[in-house]
Formats: sequence, C-alpha cells, structure tokens
Amino acid sequence: MNLDLPEHGTFVGRVLRPDIGPAVVVLRDGVLVDITCRDMPTLRDLIERDDPVGFVREAQGEALDTSDVTFLAPCDLQAVKAAGVTFAASMVERVIEEQAAGDPARAAEVRARVSQAIGDSLSGLVPGSPQAAKAKRALQAEGLWSQYLEVGIGPDAEVFTKCQPLAAVGHGAQIGLHPDSHWNNPEPEVVLAVSSAGEIKGATLGNDVNLRDFEGRSALLLSKAKDNNASCAIGPMLRLFDETYGIEDVRDAEVRLRVEGADGFSLDGVSSMRQISRDPTDIVAQTIGRHHQYPDGFMLFLGTLFAPTQDRDAPSAGFTHKVGDIVTISESRLGSLQNVVTLSTQAPEWVFGTGALMRNLATRDLL
Repeated sequence: MNLDLPEHGTFVGRVLRPDIGPAVVVLRDGVLVDITCRDMPTLRDLIERDDPVGFVREAQGEALDTSDVTFLAPCDLQAVKAAGVTFAASMVERVIEEQAAGDPARAAEVRARVSQAIGDSLSGLVPGSPQAAKAKRALQAEGLWSQYLEVGIGPDAEVFTKCQPLAAVGHGAQIGLHPDSHWNNPEPEVVLAVSSAGEIKGATLGNDVNLRDFEGRSALLLSKAKDNNASCAIGPMLRLFDETYGIEDVRDAEVRLRVEGADGFSLDGVSSMRQISRDPTDIVAQTIGRHHQYPDGFMLFLGTLFAPTQDRDAPSAGFTHKVGDIVTISESRLGSLQNVVTLSTQAPEWVFGTGALMRNLATRDLL
C-alpha cells in the first residue's frame, strides 16, 4: 500500500472496488475496512456528521485486500477549491510569471530585477493590515504592483475552483498536463475537508498541478491553467480531526516534495505551513459564509510555498515537468501522495461523475 501513514490517527478514504464501485474505507491496524452503508454512502455524508470520528470507530465493515482496489481521492460530492498566493515566496514567483508573460526564457532576468526591488520586504506582512497597505503604495510607486500582490497582501484571498466534484484523482494515479504547456510544476499543499457548516473536519495532501506559461500570459487563463483532465490529485487518505490531530498540526505541517525523472533528474522541495501569510481558518471563512454556501461541503487547497526555479535542461531554463516524472508529496502526519506525470490527453478520461455515482449507489441499495 505504501501510504507512509503514521501508526496513530483516524484515517478515512475512498477506493474503487472492481465490479462493485467506489467505497468509503477506514484504516484499522493497517487494514482497509469498507464501511460504506445506507447511513453513509459517500464520504460527503461522513464529513457532514456531527461526530465523524465516533461513527467510523463504531462502524462495521468488510476488510479489503489492498491489491484488489484502486485508491481514489478522499472526497466525492464536495466542491474542490484552492487558495492561491498564500505564501510570500510563491507570491513573488507569480509576479515573475506575469512580468515574463509566461516565457520561461525571460524568468531568470525578471526574477533578478523583481527580487532586487522587493527582496524579503513582504515577509511577515499580514494581508489587509495597514503595513500591507503601505507596502502596496510603495510597490505601486515603483511600477511593480501586480494582481498577485493584491491577493497576496490585500484583504481578500484568492479562492478558485480547482476541479469539479469527483474529478480529482487519488494516490497512484496519473496526473495530467495540458499538451500545450511547456512551463509547469507540481504544487504540494495541505488540503482541508470542510463541512457545509464551515467546520474543518480533517486534512490530507494535494497536488495543485500548475501551468506557469498559461497563467503567466494572463490571469484570465487560470481555469485553463488549473482545471484539466487529471490535473488535481488528493490523498492518500483523509486524517480526521480527533484527539491525536487538529488545526495546530495543520499550521505546523512541513510538506515535502520529490520529483524523479526518467532522465535522471531529481528535485526536492519543502513547503512550511509556518510561513503561510493567511491562517487556514481565515481562508475557510473567506470561502464559506452568508455570501456563499456549499451544501455538500468542500475540499480546500491551502496554497504552497514551493515554486521551483532549479534548472533542468539548460542554464536559466528553470524547471518544467516531463512525461514519466514521479511526484511524491509527503508529510509526517498525513502520509505520502504519489503520482506519475502524463499529458491530460493521455491520462484516463474522467467519465464517472455525480450521475454515475448516484446510479451506482442506487443499484447497490445504498440510497
């Protein structure tokens, strides 16, 4: 199974059972147990319960052979949302993308100019604070203000739709790049599971696959840069908040990334949640409220500190993926999410949507 999950904790997820369909599972003493039932046919139904931890600890189920199942993303009917530009370092990289107009050949020169002008002056700024407003005025005077700096240090967070419900892939699946992209990267992130009442019920890992050339040409291409076939990975399992794990552990998370290419190239990175500019609870509050409801809850990517600049093919060329790259995102309390890079046009097509799930559950007498 190789999920690298810690021994203690309440871990739930979803798997695909051959000739049966998707199942909600819990990990008990290293064994996956199918606990799908009429009281909880979907993971969404579990997250909506007042006490999901108590429910899964008491739930009866069927032990599964992990060699017979495929891991799915640990979410189903929930919306999949993502927060952007939540770290100062990655915020500067977004400015560089914009200034370079999505051209990786120009990135090194632009990076040097922007870094000289900005430096680490944005570190420690609280978004929306008087100090942030002062920094905004100074940057505007230098002609360096950007829409990315607006959402990075301004009062309003950037929260966008990463993909449709049921479109995210899970641990072990292929992740897809748009075939027209030539400058792209993985984005290792913590992902929260939030109920329809806005309560954070657990956390997992995610890869918010990013196309730097598309978004760099225009921020209006965000949907094309972010939402493609197999372009969102979540997993390996969802760790529910209980007596062993909670929001403070999320705030303390060290998310690690490793990329291994068939060409012998390797890249390592880390995204420390201690350096996030916006608190996770603030991002949740900006996503759900009287202004916007999510009756099935949502999964929320919290953003990443990691923005790769390591050259891969030539000096100053920077990093971009190649087909066959193995991407591993890990965190000591959340396990490891591993996927293999391919093109969105070559990854398995997404064909199992909400309608298919409802028909499957109805056939199994779970609705």
